[in-house]
Amino acid sequence: MTHPLAMLTGEEISQASALVRADRRWTDGATFVHTILREPAKADLDARPDRQVEVQLVTGPEIDVTEIVVSLTRSTVVTWDVVEGMRPTLLMSEAVHAIFTTKEHPDYIAALARRGITDVDNVQIDPWPAGAFGYEAEQGRRIARCISFLRTDPQDNGYARPIEGLIVHFDLGRKEVIEVIDHGVVTMATQHARYFAPDCEPLRTDLKPLEITQPEGPSFTVDGNLVQWQKWSMRLTFDPYEGLVLHQVTYNDAGNERSILHRASITEMVVPYGDPAETQGFKNAFDVGEWGLGRMTQSLTLGCDCLGEIHYFDATLAKEDGEPYVIENAICMHEEDYGILWKHVDLFGGTSEVRRSRRLVVSFISTVGNYEYGFFWYFYQDGNIQLEVKLTGIVSPMAIEPGTQPEYAGVVAPGVAAPNHQHMFSARLDFDVDGTTNEVYEVEAERVATGPENPWGNAFRAKSNRLDSESVAQRETNSATSRSWRIVSPTTQNGLGQPTAYKLVPTMSTPTLLAQPDSSVGRRAGFAQHNLWVTPYAPDERRAAGNYPNQHDGGDGLPRWTAADRSLVDTDIVVWYSFGITHFVRPEDWPVMPVEYTGFLLTPFGFFDRNPALDVPPSPEGHCHANEQHKRDSA
Repeated sequence: MTHPLAMLTGEEISQASALVRADRRWTDGATFVHTILREPAKADLDARPDRQVEVQLVTGPEIDVTEIVVSLTRSTVVTWDVVEGMRPTLLMSEAVHAIFTTKEHPDYIAALARRGITDVDNVQIDPWPAGAFGYEAEQGRRIARCISFLRTDPQDNGYARPIEGLIVHFDLGRKEVIEVIDHGVVTMATQHARYFAPDCEPLRTDLKPLEITQPEGPSFTVDGNLVQWQKWSMRLTFDPYEGLVLHQVTYNDAGNERSILHRASITEMVVPYGDPAETQGFKNAFDVGEWGLGRMTQSLTLGCDCLGEIHYFDATLAKEDGEPYVIENAICMHEEDYGILWKHVDLFGGTSEVRRSRRLVVSFISTVGNYEYGFFWYFYQDGNIQLEVKLTGIVSPMAIEPGTQPEYAGVVAPGVAAPNHQHMFSARLDFDVDGTTNEVYEVEAERVATGPENPWGNAFRAKSNRLDSESVAQRETNSATSRSWRIVSPTTQNGLGQPTAYKLVPTMSTPTLLAQPDSSVGRRAGFAQHNLWVTPYAPDERRAAGNYPNQHDGGDGLPRWTAADRSLVDTDIVVWYSFGITHFVRPEDWPVMPVEYTGFLLTPFGFFDRNPALDVPPSPEGHCHANEQHKRDSA
């Protein structure tokens, strides 16, 4: 029997599409925006419920979508609803039309000619989400704002030569250019920015081979989408918006399968740009809701994106005609050595004990236009769970007059700068720490004033405050006080009489949104105004900026839901964590950016009675020693 959280198959996607097309409400020429698994509510999982699929359609150029629920079990359409005034994610076919139609428009060709560009074939056009700024072109339309770059050949790095000052407003639904806006000619850069190996010679020659082998194979097992490794168990699915999703994460503690997370994913991310110029200020991409991290996922390659004894998972998604396609090797899973797990040398007893750490890595990489985002979930032998996001790719550049220094951007090459910007992610963490009833406490260090209670002036203690309602639970990080948040089970205690808990620890840069709250992106990305949000579990509250952020006026998602100020006491809660980086671009980020990191850590706090990694065996004798011949040669 198919598990309720099993990934959709190609056959199931085709079945759902056929049922939709056979319905009397079907409109010829409609476009399938998505076909995704309708996940059962938490309480219904054990009942092996009706297997359902959510289908979203666009039936014409207007600003509305059709939401459909199909039962695969009963081969029937369950619901069919039109949602007016909402725009779907940008459609790939419409973006392609924007590129080719724009290149044929006489006003665009004339604007290129004013810059001395006569070969339109070498022009690269990037359609961008339009945002919501009150332009007349936005009203009642689904639009993109197109910006342009010049390549010398198809393999060139087009971002080296921004065609500055030129923006095209394109009606995606009607497939027509609305207007070509020329803010004036800026001198184009001439220096190339190619990054292929032949372009970067001489290459380093002193790297010796580094091989990772597991002669007996990996330590994990895979059954469908069920993964078990060491004492961990979880299910993996893949969503066109969120990409990799973790389900039913548990830890086997002495034969007791203990729940930690019901569901975890990146539910939204926004890239707001900080240059107010007409040609840059509109850049505020919602890479989940407007593009889809899952849709933009690239197949991974052994030895490059992942290294070691790899297990790949394919992802089956739906094309815009409703038929399935497969992203091969969409998810990579492998084990890594991670240095010392624990160690102690007993100077009195003359003993030395050390254990090496090993972690399970589950990852995927999404290419959203110029940027790459790698999402790496790590599971450790001591009960830790970590999400590390790796940012690389090419920064979004603009042309400047050579020798000038823009106020809101960093110069990366002669005549090229990259605007200040942020990358803000929202992780949705549906905790079930030892059951569905959890509470959240904010914990931070508190200094004690020098006095009778603290005569040495050295005392500090943990100050704990329960977050009782949604308004109280809108919080920011504070590294000065080591602020963290504990997700506590009020019904389960460890062997020391303490409540079992997991702790959310900010581990890297954790800014909040720098745009003004009443700005366009400030209204639309309200989730990024705070690092922490907590809500009661609601299966339809899934995306931090709402289901339709494309050209939305703002206020949806977390700000709207939490306005009810619901109680968070003795209930099933969901933690939303906003994190990311503020990027002041440097020359070293050009022409392709070395990986920058952000993320967070979930660590047990009283979940166990003692160090749960005491039973990790010592490494085999001689396993960690250097090659003897190498040591002799170095002597």
